[in-house]
Formats: sequence, C-alpha cells, structure tokens
Amino acid sequence: MNKINYQKEFENLVNRLQRDGSTPSLLLHSCCAPCSSYCIETLSEYFYVTVFYYNPNIYPDEEYYHRVKEQESFIKRFPAKYPVKFIEGDFEKDRFYSEVAKGLEKEPERGRRCLKCYDLRLRETAKRAVAEGMDYFCTTLSISPMKDSQVLNQIGEKIGQELGISYLPSDFKKKNGYLRSCEISKEYDMYRQDYCGCVYSLREREESK
Repeated sequence: MNKINYQKEFENLVNRLQRDGSTPSLLLHSCCAPCSSYCIETLSEYFYVTVFYYNPNIYPDEEYYHRVKEQESFIKRFPAKYPVKFIEGDFEKDRFYSEVAKGLEKEPERGRRCLKCYDLRLRETAKRAVAEGMDYFCTTLSISPMKDSQVLNQIGEKIGQELGISYLPSDFKKKNGYLRSCEISKEYDMYRQDYCGCVYSLREREESK
C-alpha cells in the first residue's frame, strides 16, 4: 500500500486557507511541551490553536504534573502569531489501565497497546473539539521519530469521520520538525523526558539502559 504524504496534504490545506483568507480553530492534542513546541510554532501561523493536554497514560503522577506545568509555561512564554489557549483534560489513569493496558501489559512499544492508547487520546481530543465548536483537531505525536504518522493519521481520520469533525493531516517530523523541537526546547530550557510516558515505556527504557 502506498504511503500518503501527510506533510504535503497539510501544506495544500494551509495554502487553501491562505487563499481564502480564513483562520480556523484547532484543538491540538499534546503529549508534552517539547513535542508541542514546533507544532505550536507552525500551526499558530494559520490556526487559532487550543492545546489539549489529555494523557492518562503518564506515569508516575509526579511526571504527569511536571509535564502539565511545563506545557502551560511554554504556551505563556511563546510569542505565537495568534494567541494559543490551553485546556487540561482529566487525568484518568485508571481508565488507561482498564481500557488500554489490560491484557496488553507485555506488548512491546509501538505494539497493540500503543495503538489503543493513540485511539483513546485522539478520540477524547475529537470529542472535546466537537464540544468546543472547533474546526479541526490533531496531535503532536507525529513529531516523534518513534511514531508512525501513517497510523496516527488513519486513526485520526477514522475518529473524525465518526464524530463529524475534520482531522488535520500532519506529519510534524517532516521539514526537520523534530530537530526544530529540540532547538526550541533548549532555547526555552524545557524539561525533556527520555521516555514516552507510560509505566511500560519507562520500564523498557530502563531495561535498554
């Protein structure tokens, strides 16, 4: 199956918006401040962005609250073209273990557990976007070299069709997005974690060390 160039689709959509002179609203699911940095820098040029921090997978609790604080701090400090807002979702860690991880505790990273985790977070983002009357929703997750943008976009598009809201095609690792996020992180002296977020990814990282 041929891969879709989601970066090209994003550029085509942005070009249409510029020709039309419109600035839509976008709910951006964020996994952490460093990953959101380049995404916010890019998206705030064309959208009214609201960052939605919904990550019930994060372990331990101190890590979750550390990431939330860092996210809010970056948004307040970053000089975006259009003001960026912030919404913190519920920290439903019990839901993560019951709906996502149960029975898949021994799955490797990027396996079935991760797919279910993407679905949970993107679905909640889409629901919130509908409730807030947003035009689009998407996620920062595709900026990671460890995340498959084909999979993420397919999940997002499917959920968008189900809930009646447009998923923004995107592959933020393209155009040196990941490198740029590292540069911004250093510039703003951000805390940059060394594991995805859940207890399973933490264990795998510790074992690899």
